[in-house]
Parts: sequence; structure tokens; C-alpha cells
Amino acid sequence: MRIGELSTRTGVSPRSLRYYEEQGLLTSSRSDTGQRHYSAEAVQRVSLIRQLFDAGMSSRVIATVLPCVDVPGDLGVAEETFTAMMRERDRIDDDIAHLVATRDALDVLIRANSRHRAELSMSTSPESAARLS
Repeated sequence: MRIGELSTRTGVSPRSLRYYEEQGLLTSSRSDTGQRHYSAEAVQRVSLIRQLFDAGMSSRVIATVLPCVDVPGDLGVAEETFTAMMRERDRIDDDIAHLVATRDALDVLIRANSRHRAELSMSTSPESAARLS
């Protein structure tokens, strides 16, 4: 199938498909006129690549993980893939910890702002204005 059909079948833009090829994540053959042609298995491959991107992996990490799919019986590839996935999981854990700390710091500011707003509201209410006169 040509790039347009693969794009239609996967919902991935031709530009992204070309990028996947540039990164070594997807392969195609070329016609005599230079058009890309993909095998039927490319649909599943693109779906897997999208899942890995959606999981937050970079194209570099995906390139490390995909050989496990391509050569499932190779222990060296399986070990390298496992190490890459554990590194990614650790990175995600670090990102989560950072986001939680950021949210907690924002909660402190929100509480302080809420108190400040309440104080301002009390000082500008009609009752407090009457007391000041």
C-alpha cells in the first residue's frame, strides 16, 4: 500500500509516517518512480508506534524497544528492551513526583490566596465600611 492508504488506515499523517521512517521505526520499499510502498503489517506496526508515543516514549526509546517485536527470541534484544522500558518507567516516576511537588506548592499558594481574598472581602464589605465611619 502507498503512504496515503497507510495514513488513511491508521489515522497517522503522511508526514508522521515519513518521520517514523527517518527514525528507523518503520520501513518501506520504493517503486521505480520513488513512491513508498508498505506491507499490510505496517498498519499494526504504526499502531504499536502510536501506542508507544502515547505512553510518553521518545522515538529514540521506541527504536530501542521495537527490536523486541522484530526479533522476539533474542535474549540480548529482550534484555536491552527491558532495560530501556525500566529507564522510561523511572523517568515517568520522576516526572510524576515533580508534578505532585508542583501541585502541592500550588495548593499552598491557593490557600494563602484564599485567606487573602477572604480578608479583603471582609475589609471591603458594607458592614466593615460602616464600622470605619
